[in-house]
Amino acid sequence: MPAQAQAAGSVHLYKIYYDSPGSDRGSNTSLNAEYVQVRNTTSAPFQMKGYTLRDASGHKYTFPSYKISAGKTVKVHTGKGTQSPGNLYQGCAAYVWNNTSDKASLYTAAGTLWDSCSYNSSIANYKMC
Repeated sequence: MPAQAQAAGSVHLYKIYYDSPGSDRGSNTSLNAEYVQVRNTTSAPFQMKGYTLRDASGHKYTFPSYKISAGKTVKVHTGKGTQSPGNLYQGCAAYVWNNTSDKASLYTAAGTLWDSCSYNSSIANYKMC
């Protein structure tokens, strides 16, 4: 990302909630308690269409046409649901983010790495990026 854009803010991975509360029984509620937040710290809406979110195992989510409002976040939930302001859904029937270690990577629509965040801990259930 250009230095000038960074000075004005950025769109970046913000938090990874990788271990949903309770037992991992695979219910849609449990799957949706596992998510990645993407934050827009710029002063303008940011179009995410075509960007991809990937984990170290190769799971890939492609963003639909979705604008993150200035100063806001969007949660990309693992399970199924209906897109709403601040919430997107991968539609997966199994967990994506490992409970002990993984790496989230955000790529542009052109396939360029935009941001990444790794964690290696089973102490907490989330990682601030």
